[in-house]
Amino acid sequence: MTQAKPIMLHGKPLADGATPVLCTPLVGVDRGELLGEITSVLPTRPDLIEWRADYFAALADTDQVIDTARALKAACLGLPILFTRRMASEGGRSVSLSEPRVVQLYEAVCAARCVDLIDYELSNPGEAFERLRVASHSHDIAMVASYHNFQSTPAFEALLAKFREAQSRGADVGKVAVMPESPADVLTLLAATYQASTSLDIPLISMSMGGYGSVSRMIGGVFGSALTFAVGKSSSAPGQIAIDELRAVLATVRRSVGTA
Repeated sequence: MTQAKPIMLHGKPLADGATPVLCTPLVGVDRGELLGEITSVLPTRPDLIEWRADYFAALADTDQVIDTARALKAACLGLPILFTRRMASEGGRSVSLSEPRVVQLYEAVCAARCVDLIDYELSNPGEAFERLRVASHSHDIAMVASYHNFQSTPAFEALLAKFREAQSRGADVGKVAVMPESPADVLTLLAATYQASTSLDIPLISMSMGGYGSVSRMIGGVFGSALTFAVGKSSSAPGQIAIDELRAVLATVRRSVGTA
């Protein structure tokens, strides 16, 4: 159906190579809430779980973070986990940790091997990014290099440059999420995704957010996006669709495009 390259984890394609894969976020503030979310989410059969750790109240306690990650790993019954501290300037919750301490936390999580992927923003300092690239690769953890713009959709060439930057900096996956001001902005995002997917070697994730952008979550795979986010219990970004509804739409798109 798609030009998307599969995301590789531990030498194997995520979800057996089917794209786009379905990822569901967890946004609980403590271990109990997170485990409750897992109980609700597992019956919806996502391919990947994202732990949005910027929502976690004890983020400054590395031991608690690692213990909670291990508990989630056990509760996920084999589903891989993406660990994300989304920075406030790119749509995340404000946290009390300085960026150097955030980097140390990521390094500890990688060393503990309690997750399968990490997400780190391209806008972070080069030294910090490189430290996490080395830490993740040293422990067989995939690194997603991401860019988020909650105000607007940059021009085609600027979006393409973000995908290229993710590859040039050694990430395993490049991610771009932007906010459209019109349907034309959604087309810009999809066009940039398609161009990048046909010219770069790494798998890509892209989405246009909000109401207009919700269509990109349904058809992004046709243009080269390897993953789409869906609501299991709670949303982590505007425009996310309930996972059961999105799965049905993706099945229809696959059938339709497959007969083209």
